[in-house]
Amino acid sequence: MLVSKKELINLKLNSLRAQELRELAESLGIDSKGKASDLIKRLIDVPEEKIDEFIKLKYQEYVEERRRVISDEELKQELMKIKEFRWGVVQGQLDQKIQTEYVRRFVRYNDLIEGVKSKLHDDITHYVIATWFNHWTTVLIEDHISQHPRVVPTLKNYKGVDIFFDDQPFDLKITYLPRNYALEEALKNPTELIIWLYENQGAQRFGADNRLFVVLASKDNLEESWKLKRDFEFVFSKIDKFFDESSVSNNDEIVFTFNRRTYTAISKILMIVR
Repeated sequence: MLVSKKELINLKLNSLRAQELRELAESLGIDSKGKASDLIKRLIDVPEEKIDEFIKLKYQEYVEERRRVISDEELKQELMKIKEFRWGVVQGQLDQKIQTEYVRRFVRYNDLIEGVKSKLHDDITHYVIATWFNHWTTVLIEDHISQHPRVVPTLKNYKGVDIFFDDQPFDLKITYLPRNYALEEALKNPTELIIWLYENQGAQRFGADNRLFVVLASKDNLEESWKLKRDFEFVFSKIDKFFDESSVSNNDEIVFTFNRRTYTAISKILMIVR
């Protein structure tokens, strides 16, 4: 179901840290003493546009703070240095790999060291590079989305919410087309892809929150979709068009099943294909 205006404002205030709530209260001439929960009670009737204005200003300050370390253009140039993208190690299974293929396999010290040098070092290097690439491309894409005029970002994650779009909360997921999922089918029936993404999430990271999926796919070679993620000019143009033109309604409600339980969420998807 769509959230009400009161629920929306409550979520926005809860996405602020205690110090930020104090700053907001002080800027509006409201008593800024007490715990975060006390501040939220005093701020709950503040006009929403005032809250949005404060959040956007603070978010921009955090972006500028990051840019003082490295500018967006410099970061993009660093990401272009990646020539090969492969994990080397399955995400979340590094310790299992070390135990199975090295600790319990080798009984002689010199064989263990040689095995680590000849294979594990390269696997870990590829894993770190792939993780680094995914993290910083996601940072740039999320920052671009969060600064769109119709988007209000969160300053801290609360109940899985990353952004508010068209007066609704969303968990933002930037990902690639799932392996073995037909691109033609995804383009023809994006709602089925949304349901697939909910139903095939890992149990440890399960969530039934509203989600906005940005799915990247290279038409000629899906294995090369990672290169599309750093084609920022193209990706940003598709993002801007989506947020300029899209809206959220009850028509975006989906129903999915996970571990034999049924869930309902509001979800939208942006397919970026080249």
